[in-house]
Amino acid sequence: MIFVTGDCHTEFNKLSTSAFPEQKEMTKNDIVIICGDFGGIWDQEKSSFEQYWLKWLDDKPFTTVFADGNHENFDRLNSEFEVVDFHGGKAHRISESVYHLMRGEIFDFEGKKFFVFGGASSHDIKDGILSRKDFRTDDEFKNTIKMMRKRKKEFRVEHISWWKEELPSDEEIANAEKNLSAVDNSVDIVITHCAPQSVADKLFAKPIPSDRLTLYFDELAEKISFKYWFFGHYHDDKKVDNRFILLYDQIVRIQ
Repeated sequence: MIFVTGDCHTEFNKLSTSAFPEQKEMTKNDIVIICGDFGGIWDQEKSSFEQYWLKWLDDKPFTTVFADGNHENFDRLNSEFEVVDFHGGKAHRISESVYHLMRGEIFDFEGKKFFVFGGASSHDIKDGILSRKDFRTDDEFKNTIKMMRKRKKEFRVEHISWWKEELPSDEEIANAEKNLSAVDNSVDIVITHCAPQSVADKLFAKPIPSDRLTLYFDELAEKISFKYWFFGHYHDDKKVDNRFILLYDQIVRIQ
């Protein structure tokens, strides 16, 4: 069995047995896919809170996999975990049965080809991104953060709550192109965090800003063959144009 759901942000209760009873019939050969903003690798270093939830997921009968979103600690995600071969693609092994599906990779789950490409632009940064290098002292940096939090400003802090790696590198896009070419640009399922720009524009009355990733996904949507494209990021559950499915709370089985 394969199920897919949206953002978790370390809040994994929707995968509890009471909320997701289908797991009673699942084994570690079965997969639950999270469409980005997993959030389980977020703290500046390993914490008891993080370890608790990773063990909680390991104790589940299924295997948990995720595309990265924009709210992940990329400093740790891209350096701390072993890269392994996983169902035909490259993945970071996070724990015993939790894996990060790397960008541009294609995975074989139950005979279906899944193309996965995480990442997205953070839109909760209208008051800016703070960086330590822009301040003379640590005290000045920390006091500015305290002041902005007190004033309820919408900002993030580089290497603490924001990373430039939220958007892809040229190498990651090249990897995607190489892997898609190897399967004649034909897959069964696409898993991303954000949507193609043309799809995202249909979700809101006011179009959201585009970026290199949403525009790249527009190109992919025209070029590749696929049955369904699942994505998260926009915190809603909605079907768009039949093939594009936005997930947040819902957990959907892929047949």
